Amino acid sequence: PPEGVRPPWSRAASIAAACTGCGACVPACPQHIIALDAGGRPILSFVASECSFCGACAEACAEPVFDRLIPAFDHVAAVGADCFAQRGIVCQSCGDACPVQAIRFRPAVMAAAQPEVDNDLCTGCGACYAPCPAQAIRIG
Repeated sequence: PPEGVRPPWSRAASIAAACTGCGACVPACPQHIIALDAGGRPILSFVASECSFCGACAEACAEPVFDRLIPAFDHVAAVGADCFAQRGIVCQSCGDACPVQAIRFRPAVMAAAQPEVDNDLCTGCGACYAPCPAQAIRIG
């Protein structure tokens, strides 16, 4: 799973400064992607689902950890070298799962179409992570 990805509208600095480790954000998340790390701070796991940007985590938090005026995430998805398409195997699972169509496939002559992430469209939601059979998606 992605390491160190924090909930939307939060950053490592705001978590370090204000998070009490109460865990109220964990049960508030309808997608069940928030857990507490070893230090008792919220961390995301995109194994079960993706972030729907519902804001329930921010609403459940009594501390100034979340700032909904900043972009939800400061990361985008990236496709690693383990990608099936990059090894000549036809696969478009990540692109099919992307709700904003930020992953597109560039046709290649005599080869599998190659994935490209449009960083301007990618929301960092993690929808592409779990469906990847090669575990080639990197988030963070």
